[in-house]
Formats: sequence, structure tokens, C-alpha cells
Amino acid sequence: MPSRKELANAIRVLSMDAVQKAKSGHPGAPMGMADIAQVLWTDFMNHNPTNPEWSDRDRFVLSNGHGSMLIYSLLHLTGYDLPIDQLKQFRQLHSQTPGHPEYGYTKGVETTTGPLGAGVSNAVGFAIAEKTLAAQFNREGHDIVDHYTYCFLGDGCLMEGISHEACSLAGTLGLGKLIAFYDDNGISIDGEVEGWFTDDTPKRFEAYGWHVIADVDGHDPDAISAAIKEAQSVTDKPTMICCKTIIGMGSPNKAGSHACHGAPLGDDEIAAARDFLNWTHEPFHIPADVYQGWDAKETGKAKEAAWNAKFEAYKNEYPDLAAEYERRVIKGELPEDFAQKANAYIAEVQAKGEKVASRKASQNTIEAFGNLLPELLGGSADLAGSNLTLWSGSKGIQEDPAGNYIFYGVREFGMSGIMNGISLHGGFINYGATFLMFMEYARNAVRMSALMGIQNIFVYTHDSIGQGEDGPTHQPIEQVANLRLTPNMSTWRPADGTESAVAWKLAVQRKTGPSALIFSRQGLPALSRTDEQVANIEKGGYVLVDTDGTPDAILIATGSEVSLAVESAQALTEQGIKTRVVSMPSTDVFDSQSAEYKESVLPAAVTKRVAIEAAHADFWYKYVGTQGGFVCMTTFGESAPGGDLFKHFGFTVDNVVDTVKKLS
Repeated sequence: MPSRKELANAIRVLSMDAVQKAKSGHPGAPMGMADIAQVLWTDFMNHNPTNPEWSDRDRFVLSNGHGSMLIYSLLHLTGYDLPIDQLKQFRQLHSQTPGHPEYGYTKGVETTTGPLGAGVSNAVGFAIAEKTLAAQFNREGHDIVDHYTYCFLGDGCLMEGISHEACSLAGTLGLGKLIAFYDDNGISIDGEVEGWFTDDTPKRFEAYGWHVIADVDGHDPDAISAAIKEAQSVTDKPTMICCKTIIGMGSPNKAGSHACHGAPLGDDEIAAARDFLNWTHEPFHIPADVYQGWDAKETGKAKEAAWNAKFEAYKNEYPDLAAEYERRVIKGELPEDFAQKANAYIAEVQAKGEKVASRKASQNTIEAFGNLLPELLGGSADLAGSNLTLWSGSKGIQEDPAGNYIFYGVREFGMSGIMNGISLHGGFINYGATFLMFMEYARNAVRMSALMGIQNIFVYTHDSIGQGEDGPTHQPIEQVANLRLTPNMSTWRPADGTESAVAWKLAVQRKTGPSALIFSRQGLPALSRTDEQVANIEKGGYVLVDTDGTPDAILIATGSEVSLAVESAQALTEQGIKTRVVSMPSTDVFDSQSAEYKESVLPAAVTKRVAIEAAHADFWYKYVGTQGGFVCMTTFGESAPGGDLFKHFGFTVDNVVDTVKKLS
């Protein structure tokens, strides 16, 4: 049987060989953390390479994702569907081994990492999901949710601000199944970190409420094993294991320096490393006994089989809970009657015709849907009373681990990264809220959600200059366009209660990516619609007000400006300019409709078009053309009552009418 060192060296040689063949990459981190990974994956990780989707598997997150050859080596060696040819294609087009780990490309990769600090925030989300699911489903003698989240992270992750946000909350929530390994090698891209990073990391994490194991020799398997056992024994706190390592361990001339951080070692140094490691095999060749020492397929099958037996016993005693677990966690399906009941609620809202701020309409919808969706897990970044994300059934998980609401504190970025982890874990439909303006703080995590194609519902309120007296620091201008331009993000800016309910319904049903729901602070009038128009809201854009025959002009509006468009169309029609109003709450959904439908809403023959939205004008050229008109924003806002600001910036019937008349 190979020694631990030989098993770890397999990671080292695969990593340096793959980076060398690709002529790019980061060999230092995987070579430095190979010993930690060997102990964790061979002695502690509960996973099944033949079924990477096993719901009670341990989760592993490589937050320092530039060291991606570490996880690719681990997956290959332990028996996942990642053949050696894919390691040879490291960083090549359409390979399963992209430069940074990407969720969906490689079985066993739990999350996309690369932006430093993102992974540890995801890991906090995984751990929250595990703890909450366990509290909701486990019963005495039946621990069907019982797994760990392990996270590797480096100096760069700890320097990034998101690590402070996420790890602070993790300590407060007492996430005892979260175990992080700090790769304390003292090196980042620019060299030795002592010139720019001298934090006392153990004290920092102790202050967060973590259990900290300091000064572990990251190249001593016995010390690593003892640290993991100690971490597992602490059930009321997350644990940070601070491992002293040598970056590039095994490279005789470059180890311990930034020379091995982000570049191939070079042929000569790789030959020297082979001699140093006493590894006599050709590149990408792993001896059979080393493969055997790593192989986790049979043990993984046995572990899952044992869990399946536990679940059968659970099912016999708690059949209803077991059915819910299968629906929510294993299958990820909505309740069968959700769409029917959601449609009934939408019809009820339309019939009621209440003037309401769309943020309040959102809360009303959460109230209605919350009773239909036990998997709904909400939250807000310290703005619950403004975002209106609490409903009558909300229960904070800090009070009751089986609850359904997370008080994230003032942590927009951390919240969004944590949401990604919760979504990836499975078992919940996530929503999290802040002011639209502060999406900027969370931008990277929001983008990662779209990149991974995972369901999250980002609730953004106070959506425009209607925010009013707080002024331009709190008034979003370019943020709506930012979200709309993000691939795979579905963005909604509803005009009233009915559109808000439809937006929520589609966000709940959308499993292939996140949704951004953008709501107003101020009250919005209810709009009159036929049943057909209500149905067409789901198409993202539809004719709300029309004229006899072909219109002379088309007003396209969203959100709070739709009612202005309706009033303006009436004034224009009275002046002999037949005007159509198109409400377009979701441009991406509208763009996905058939060419015939889009032509029926925005006929090419009608070139006199004006976009009306209290957000940046430039986005709207695609719908009004270069000859079209705009009643939009091109500057930042001002501090004043919202009603005064709308007048000041030209959101008036007179200005809309004048804008239409000026078009040729």
C-alpha cells in the first residue's frame, strides 16, 4: 500500500504536469495543500464518486479556486467521471477542467470559485442549508441530514472583504458542521504577504466566534488528522484550522516563493521535482497501487447504501416528511398545485385593483406563496422593514434552526454569496433583499449566480429616484441595465401588484438561473387588464393600452413609469396621435418570445417610439432605435421628495407628449 506521502505526491505531479502542458495555471497551491487534501479525502470525506448527487454527501469547496488542479486531481484519483485525458486538457476549450472550477462542467465540483473569498461565502451557505434542513427534517434516532462542509482557502480569500461578512455570520449562527482550512503559506501574487497582510488570523476568527486550531503543520498527516478530529468534536461553532504550508512543496528551487504561484514550473524544475519527490513515472502516469490507495468508489457506494437504509427506516416512521425530503432535496420539484394556486392569487390581485407600492405587493405575494412553499428561505441585509421581506410565517434561524428567515445584517455581498451556497446545496428556494443601489456591493456574487445557472431570487427595492430624500447615493440609475445585461439573469421591474405577483411566480418556477425582482418604494396605481393581458405578463412585454388600427406612436415603460405612459397615451390620443402603451416588466423574457409575438407588440412599421423609465436611457436603444426618444435618466439623482424629483427630471405627461411630438 502506498504511503500517505506517495498518495499526496500524486496530486503534486498531476498538478505540475497539467499546468506545464497547458502552459498556464497555478501549481503552487495544489502542491502545497496536497497533504491536507490527502488526509481529508481518504480518511474523513463522506462522498460517493459513482453518485456525485447523493444528498447527504459532505461538501468540499476550494475557495482559492486558482488552485483548481487540486480538486481535479482529487476527483480523478478518487474515481469520479474525470478521466486522465481531461486532466491533459486542462484549461482548454470545452474541457471538464477549466482554469477555475466551474459548477456544471465537472461532476464533484460543488461551486464555481475563482473570485477570491467567493468560495468561503458559498461554504457558509452550504453549512446553513445543512443545519436548517437537519432541524426541519431530522427526528430522534433519524439523522438523515448529517454532513460536513469543508473549505480550503488562502491568504487572498481572507484579504477579500466578503470573507469578513460571511465568516462573521457563520460564527454568530454557530455552524458546527463547517470546517475551514487556511493555507497559511505567506505568499500571494506580488510576493511575501507580510508587506500587506499581517492580520492575526486566529484571533480574528476567535473574535467571530469560531473554534480555532492554530499552527498546524500542513505537511504532517498526523497533525492534520488530529486537527480534523478536534474540529468535528466541536458541534456549536465552525472551525478554522490554520495550516502552515510551503507553497509549491516538492519543487526544490521554487517552493516557498511566488515563482510557483501562477506560472508553470518549467521542464527543468519539473524534472528536479520528480527527483525530489522520488517520482519516477512519466507525466500523467499514476501507478495502479496509487490509484488503489485513492479509489473511493466502493467505500462511497457503501456509505450511500448505509444512508439509504437509514432513509428507508425514516420513511417507514415519517412517510410525510420523507416524501417532502424527496420532493425538495432529492428531486427539487415544486408542489404539484403551486402554479394553479399562484395563478388564482394573481387573478385575485388583479380583481382587487389596489394601489400599492410594488415592494408591498412583493410582501403580499411572499405571504401568499409562503404558505404554499415550505422550502422558501428568505432574508434581508438589515433592511427587512424597508424591503418588506418578512411575512406572518417568518421565523429567524438564529432563534430556531428549523426556521425560514435569515437576518443577514449589513452584509449585501456576504448575503448573496451565502445564497449561492444555499441554492447549490439544495432543498430551498432562496430570496434575499437589499436596496437596488446596494446590489453594487454584491455584484460579483450576483454575477456568479447567473454564471452557475442556479436559482436565487434577488429582491431589490427602492428602485429609482423615487427613493427621494436619501439622495443620489441611494438612488439607482445604471443598476437596472447592469442586471439586464448580465447573461442568464432574469430581471423584472413590475408596474403594479399584478405584475409583481407574476414576477414572483416565474422567479419561483425558474430553476436555470437567478431572478432579480425590482420594486418601488412609492405607491403605484393598479392597472386595468383583460384576462389575456394578465396572461401576457408572463411574456415579459405586452400591449397594455392600444388604439384602433396601427398606432402612430408606441410608449414602452416599466415599473412606476407605466402609469405615466398610460396617462401620456391618453393625452396624445386626444391630440390625434394614436398611441400604444407597452408594459415591459422583463426585457429578457420578452426577448425570448417568438418573432411573431414580438412583432405583434412592437411592429417594425411603427418607428415613433419612446422609452419611459427612471433608469439609464442607453439600455433602451435596442427597442426604440437610434431615432427613438427617451424619458429616462442620463445623470445621477438629487436629494428631494420623490414626487419633486420625478417632475424635475421630466417624468411628466407634458414632457412625454413633447418627446413624442419631436420625433420625425
